Amino acid sequence: MSASPDPIFFRAGKAGTKRESRKISFLLYEAIYGPLVLLKAVYRQLLVLLAMFGWGAVIFSYYEHLPAFASFLASVSTITTIGLYVPNGGDFFDLNRTEAALLVVMIIISVGTGASLLQSTVNAAVNTSLARGEAEKRLVGRLKGHVIIFGYTHMGRYVAEKLDEMGIDYVVTTKDPNMFQELLKLKILAVLEVETRPIKALQDAGIERASMVVVAHSSDPDNMLFILSARKLRSDIRIITVVHDESLVETARNAGADVVIPSSVTVGHLLALSAVTKNLVGVVFSERVGTKEIAEFSVFKSSPLIGKGLQEVAKLAVIIGVVRGDDVLQNIFDPGFKLQEGDTLLVLGDPSKLQILEGEAKAD
Repeated sequence: MSASPDPIFFRAGKAGTKRESRKISFLLYEAIYGPLVLLKAVYRQLLVLLAMFGWGAVIFSYYEHLPAFASFLASVSTITTIGLYVPNGGDFFDLNRTEAALLVVMIIISVGTGASLLQSTVNAAVNTSLARGEAEKRLVGRLKGHVIIFGYTHMGRYVAEKLDEMGIDYVVTTKDPNMFQELLKLKILAVLEVETRPIKALQDAGIERASMVVVAHSSDPDNMLFILSARKLRSDIRIITVVHDESLVETARNAGADVVIPSSVTVGHLLALSAVTKNLVGVVFSERVGTKEIAEFSVFKSSPLIGKGLQEVAKLAVIIGVVRGDDVLQNIFDPGFKLQEGDTLLVLGDPSKLQILEGEAKAD
């Protein structure tokens, strides 16, 4: 029987495959919709030129008595300035004045339309963001169970990077047009919120098919408006938000957020604990159990914990795991399990109790 793949490498490989697949899909949609975007930008000018070709054909047919195809060819030749046909054999002094007036109008309109057509074509070719935007809309429309991230400051960017690592699809919504263009260049699915219209942005981001909304903008008022809009569109969707002003925690909850993380308290908490202990590896913020710290302690040679089970440790903190060498041990709850010198304890608890445990692990 073949061995199952390591789950960590499997997830990492899957995430990498998904990122590459997204980039390829982006390029494919750009290639498909690029010509359509160009046509959309110039179709009015093309219709006017076609009308001018027809107008010229009628003029040459009526006044010059040319056959239908020859009249159309003469019209195209005149408008494009190729000059294959010259009205009245080049004798402009005897040219019918009505014919001359109609030809002047035709030429003026055609030249103006041609210039506009050239400018629109150049703009569409240079501004590739039009094709990127169309590709982005199509790709977002295919997503299901994705995460919507509001804001792409340092917090939103960190969330996006972690979702990328886990292979989870996401769409970034931003109020900054420059950031929106930058995200499209990076092949990141993004939606631009225009004129403080978060509901439209959420709809464009596919909130009806999304699994979660992460609100991480640098502005608390903008975050509150986005939370209210998301809750209005989906009463069942999970919303996680950051607030920069601690006094707005309850306001965010009342607006509809399921989880509210005060950034100032979080950063301050981490900085304070890092000043007290070098063993802090993480913090758990929970509305049910409060704020708990995750720490790791190495069992020194002189520690009284050596040779004991985990009952002593469990009095001070919740045991997450024990690392011995390069392995995370699986049998730590076995009554026969004993701690050894060099073991590393991973625990969850309050700062005061973790300091006591730190002293036990390093006691002389």
